[in-house]
Amino acid sequence: MTTPDSATRSVIVEREFPHPPEKIWRALTESSLMEQWLMKNDFQAVPGHSFRLRMEPMPNWNGVIDCRVLAVEPCRTLSYTWGTLGMESVVTFTLTPTDAGTHVRVEQAGFRPDQEANYKGAKYGWQKFMGNMEQVIAGLE
Repeated sequence: MTTPDSATRSVIVEREFPHPPEKIWRALTESSLMEQWLMKNDFQAVPGHSFRLRMEPMPNWNGVIDCRVLAVEPCRTLSYTWGTLGMESVVTFTLTPTDAGTHVRVEQAGFRPDQEANYKGAKYGWQKFMGNMEQVIAGLE
C-alpha cells in the first residue's frame, strides 16, 4: 500500500455532535451500528484486522471496499485503509470532547491527481455518512 504524500489530496469533514465520545465510538466500532450509517461490514476494532465494507454493486464496480484497521485508541482515534477501484487511501476518525459534546473529524487521505471522480465521490459520501451517523447516535441509549 502506498502512503499519502504531498502529491495527494484529502477529504476532511468535521461536525460537532451533542453526544459524549463514548456514543460516537459505539457508532464507529460496532458492526451493527456501522451498517446503519455506513455500509454492511465485518468490522472489528482490532489493529491489523482486515474487513470489507459492502454496498449494492453498480455498473463497473462490485460494491466491495477492502479495508484493514491501522489504529484504535478508544473514544479518541480510529484509522483504517480504504481500497477500491484501484484506489488506496486511509480513513481516520478523530474524536475531541467539547463542552457541548464531541467534535468529530473524518479525513480520507490519499487521492491522487488522476482520481478526481473518487475525490468528489468521497466529498459527497462523507457528508452523507456523517448525517446518517448523527441519526444513528441520536437513537442510542
